[in-house]
Amino acid sequence: MSSSELNKTLEVNKKQAEFYNTKKKNLPTRIWSNIREKTLKGIRRELNILQGSYDLHKSWFGDLEDKKVLDLGCFAGNYHSLFLAQNSKQYVGLDLSESGIARLNKKIEHLPNAKAIVQDFLSDEFKEKDFDIIYAYGVLHHFENVDLLISKLNEKLATKGRIISYDPLETSRPIWLIRKLYRPFQSDAAWEWPFNRKTLRKLDSNFNILEKRGVLGYAKWYFIVNLLPIPKKTKVNIGKKWHQKDWQKSNTSMSHLYKCMQLTMHMQKKQ
Repeated sequence: MSSSELNKTLEVNKKQAEFYNTKKKNLPTRIWSNIREKTLKGIRRELNILQGSYDLHKSWFGDLEDKKVLDLGCFAGNYHSLFLAQNSKQYVGLDLSESGIARLNKKIEHLPNAKAIVQDFLSDEFKEKDFDIIYAYGVLHHFENVDLLISKLNEKLATKGRIISYDPLETSRPIWLIRKLYRPFQSDAAWEWPFNRKTLRKLDSNFNILEKRGVLGYAKWYFIVNLLPIPKKTKVNIGKKWHQKDWQKSNTSMSHLYKCMQLTMHMQKKQ
């Protein structure tokens, strides 16, 4: 990978750091964030998608007693940050945001095996390596240059090291269209790159995909069911059935995975 491409990405990440320190969003970005947080996140909670994903990640972690863990792009701590810090042999939280890392360090200051640092994952300043697990919740899609990301992930992973990720997809045509219409007005467009089919193929060819699960395929239409004049329990049951179909089919069918809005993966470094 050329140094110019790396330098370009590092400059983008400086802007990203400033954005997450201040959280200054323009009106379209605030509207989309509101839709995402109140609508999509609400659906994920109601249909047990959110907790189901967290539980799956915990099962993927396995026994952490002898594991060195990188919590990549963790900001002030995600759902599993404290659990990872408390149970791993060594925990490193990494983020671009000074304010986020300051808050996380207060949460883990009592743990001698844990630290959180402000550095760019791609920068030479970040010296840590040989991670058994890299947990990247909502992070990998922030890298436009997928080849650069893959190279750095492999560099930082230990032998048989694993990546546990959760990211948005734009492989569904309706979602692709919505994102394309919104993107020109987006404050964080320079580092928001939901996975497309090409990205998925590159990840598949560079890592062993141990398991993958897509969400909000059929279930993304649950918001329409919510408008119907039927009992709430019936609505939820319909949504949960759709989610279970997404959950099962996406693990074995790429064509169904492409219909989903989000994806979680368990990947392992190739030997």
